[in-house]
Amino acid sequence: MTEARGAPVSRGADTGRRRGAQSAALLPFLPACAVVLAASAVVLLGHRSPTRLTLDLSWAAPSAARPFGSGDAGVDVLAVASYGTLRAIGLALLVALSGFMIGAPLGTAAALRGGIAERWTSRGADLVQSFPTFLLALAALSAVRTPSRWHMGLVFVVGAWAPFARLSLVQARAVAAAPFVEATRALGGSFARALFRHVLPNVLGPVAVQLGSVAAGVVLGETALGFVGLGPPDGVSLGALLEQGTAGMLRAPHVLVAGALAVMVVSGSLQMASEGVRRWVSGHARS
Repeated sequence: MTEARGAPVSRGADTGRRRGAQSAALLPFLPACAVVLAASAVVLLGHRSPTRLTLDLSWAAPSAARPFGSGDAGVDVLAVASYGTLRAIGLALLVALSGFMIGAPLGTAAALRGGIAERWTSRGADLVQSFPTFLLALAALSAVRTPSRWHMGLVFVVGAWAPFARLSLVQARAVAAAPFVEATRALGGSFARALFRHVLPNVLGPVAVQLGSVAAGVVLGETALGFVGLGPPDGVSLGALLEQGTAGMLRAPHVLVAGALAVMVVSGSLQMASEGVRRWVSGHARS
């Protein structure tokens, strides 16, 4: 009787611990969600334009009407930071997901195939990762008459697949040697069946941990390109805001502070979201 009564209690305790672990895994996502919600509220409810010029308010200090103050030619710093944040996060997520969708299947297929496919995929990923993406973006965008975020995204995707391919290749090596994969091959299962039914689903979780880090890197890269004048033509980006801040650093330091804080918060929140993905994957692996 004691054992019969203890079993439901044990199961209830395990369920409670599992729910607690899942709740803890969601906490790192909160900063990124808060940043998106705050920026969206300014864009949708604030009726602020990041391109409206008010010459009388050039480099004006923060006030009740403009909490972050004004920048060059009287632009609203809060509006520029909010619009730039949303666009940077959107670009970062698009690039990171594109790299994930290209790199994860590529690295997994190479590891499952083995031989020359595995060697060349590994070397190609190492080569791409060894070359600074920012220098590639500088060379590519300098040849474009009017660079846009679409051009930036294409350049970033060229390098974004490599970390996912490298990580998935390492993960897939262990999964490919598992008994259930060998059994599939022994029973005459095709390469595609082994890849998409058995190996790839077991690799996607651990590889997805890289999404936040890649997205944060894209935000920093987009900011750097905007800072050197290769950002979007409308000038609405975190990099352009930092460039304004450095130009007026002595007379209006609030612009530089706002731009630097925006970049730090956005990239940091994406890095924390990456930690949330890691916890979520680890929790599901243990369960």
